[in-house]
Amino acid sequence: MSSLFGTMGVALQSLLAQQGAMAVVANNIANANTPGYSREIPVLEENPPTLSGNTMVGTGVRMSSVESVRDNILSLRIQQETSQQSSLNSYVNSMDQVQSLFNETQGGGLQSYLSGFFNSLQSLTTDATSSPLRQAVMTAGQDLAGAISQRSQNLSTIQQGLDQSVVQTVQQVNQLTSQVANLNQQIQTVSNSGDSPGSLEDRRDEVLANLSNLVDTAVIYANNGTVTVTTSSGTMLVSGNQSDALTTQLASATGTHSVLAQGSDITSSIAGGQLQGLINARDHGIPSAHSALDNLAAGLTSAVNKQQSKGYDLAGASGTDFFTAFTPSTAGSNAGAAVEMSLALTSPSQIAASSNRIQGDNGNATALANLQNEPLVSGQTAGDYYSNLFDQVANTVSNSKSEQEAIGLVLQQLTTQQSSLSGVSLDEEAANLVLYQRAYEAAARVISTVDALTSTTINMFTPS
Repeated sequence: MSSLFGTMGVALQSLLAQQGAMAVVANNIANANTPGYSREIPVLEENPPTLSGNTMVGTGVRMSSVESVRDNILSLRIQQETSQQSSLNSYVNSMDQVQSLFNETQGGGLQSYLSGFFNSLQSLTTDATSSPLRQAVMTAGQDLAGAISQRSQNLSTIQQGLDQSVVQTVQQVNQLTSQVANLNQQIQTVSNSGDSPGSLEDRRDEVLANLSNLVDTAVIYANNGTVTVTTSSGTMLVSGNQSDALTTQLASATGTHSVLAQGSDITSSIAGGQLQGLINARDHGIPSAHSALDNLAAGLTSAVNKQQSKGYDLAGASGTDFFTAFTPSTAGSNAGAAVEMSLALTSPSQIAASSNRIQGDNGNATALANLQNEPLVSGQTAGDYYSNLFDQVANTVSNSKSEQEAIGLVLQQLTTQQSSLSGVSLDEEAANLVLYQRAYEAAARVISTVDALTSTTINMFTPS
């Protein structure tokens, strides 16, 4: 190998190695602005030396592989934080819809209807026989009942929409896990052939990031380049080139879809991603608001009807139900009270304003108006109870938004770290390009020199 031809062979291998390295640099530069791209580095290795006589002689260099620069631990941290942020995003977006139903500043609340109803009763005390004032009470009562019922229906509509989103999100999860399994197989095939699977790994990282947006994930990297993906509670999603699909099933008890894995209900164990946020809003946020609204409706209905029954209408008859009486389907439960709330009276004359059958007496009208300051629901006035309902929803959304911001800062920091590690620096790549270019030119100069020496040697032994 110490011959001129051996030297030319060493220089030729150097040309190939430097050319390959420059191709890697060129690819990095080309993908400098490609989302999810991890920069690659050429791995140059010395060829094994050979023995020439009593001397070990070098045999040049080769590009043994191309490695992507990535930190799997950092990627896992980003996936975890992304999962939590996505969960909060979907929860906040869902509960914002709920908040808008009770937002007083935007005219969507119930406070004006409550005040309007009790104010109309207070006005009736000034002239208990006035038909216009009695009609105003009926109209205010009908408006209040309708507003409460409408908001209950709106809550159900939002909940049904979230339920459909749960089904669609599960379908998206299955699509992504299938892609991860396919990429696992491709990466393993490419790795076994000795080639670099860097672009496939970038694609898989992107799919895993999308998957963590939808559901909480735990990723285990194997030596063969594949990954195993489970939920944080251990539910298998991807193993090698196989993916385990999640399914949804309508639960008769709740009327919403449960998430199943291999036939087991895992709905309550989902701990992150858009799926958790949707489920949390659907199964906890909205039912809590719905229950409070039902309690308000049941308390109002019961209290007003009870006081109405103590008085007498314009005809001197005992007062009948003001609002349609609510009969719970389950003892001790007010479920359904809000959506069923409606006005029972059919005529203004049926309002029991009198407390002694005497026309013009306002005793019972006063008592009905005073219910505004009585503890009707859970030891609170109707107005205070409703205010607490609105505050509870608003505080829940506000706290979630604060947590959103905190996780966003952490995620931004982690993303910056990943970018500094795996991102492409054009300055660094330009310097590397010059480095490999100089090496390539030097190897070419060696070949040119060997060629000249070979020609000189041949000419020395060629007869003139």
